[in-house]
Amino acid sequence: MGVLFWQFFFYSFCGFLFEITFARLIRHPKRDRKCHLILPVCPVYGIGALGILLLPPAVKASPLLLYLAGAGAATLAEWGLSLFYEKAAHAAFWSYHALPFNFQGRVCLLFSLFWGFLALPLVYVVQPWVLTWAGGIPAAFTIPAALFYLGDAATSLFLLRQRGTEGLRWYARLIPSEAR
Repeated sequence: MGVLFWQFFFYSFCGFLFEITFARLIRHPKRDRKCHLILPVCPVYGIGALGILLLPPAVKASPLLLYLAGAGAATLAEWGLSLFYEKAAHAAFWSYHALPFNFQGRVCLLFSLFWGFLALPLVYVVQPWVLTWAGGIPAAFTIPAALFYLGDAATSLFLLRQRGTEGLRWYARLIPSEAR
């Protein structure tokens, strides 16, 4: 169970890095992409990655099947988390309404195709390294880390319900607006 937590955490952190890099590359006005108050994570990436990694071995053995099932698993995670954030937190972290072939603005064909491509290096390149790394973390660190994560998630959910995504941007007061 500990290895699963660390995989989720690692991929959520990588998703955060991906999001801020993508936002800066496309010069999006909202360049910070945090989903939690303290931790720099985007849980949708952790859940999407675990969804892909939990696919049957026969699917993961075939690049074509992995691409298709990976796109589906990640898209389902993205749709589910979008719905969760909307219903539980009254917040929306993303919207694909402006993109063609979107469903409820929560998912779209373009990003589903992209998730399929990301599934390939995830399974064939990154995951073997992550398993080694996560397996080397002492069990004594996992429970405190998981409790901290859950505390941050619960606090974040509360703040999202109260003040929307602005409630998570405590650091904005510390950084001059032109640097953001």
